[in-house]
Amino acid sequence: MIKIVERVQTGIRVEKRLLKVLKGLAEHLDISVAELIEGMSLHCFEGKPPFSDDTLAKIVQLKLVYELDLDASDSHNMQESDASS
Repeated sequence: MIKIVERVQTGIRVEKRLLKVLKGLAEHLDISVAELIEGMSLHCFEGKPPFSDDTLAKIVQLKLVYELDLDASDSHNMQESDASS
């Protein structure tokens, strides 16, 4: 069943390499980054894993390509460099 929603434009700041992985994954899944974030969020809110094993394997590949060495343990320990300001 299709749900009618109201979307709003937002500007968020995201770590550069993480955004590259998200864009690559969205392209792989043939969806927008916004749709990817919505889906991940809704799954996480219910404690459900958002990705299949095949998609997780693609994420590993994309992290290697874009040199993303961050993981969940880093999520509350990141600080912007002066160059990011």
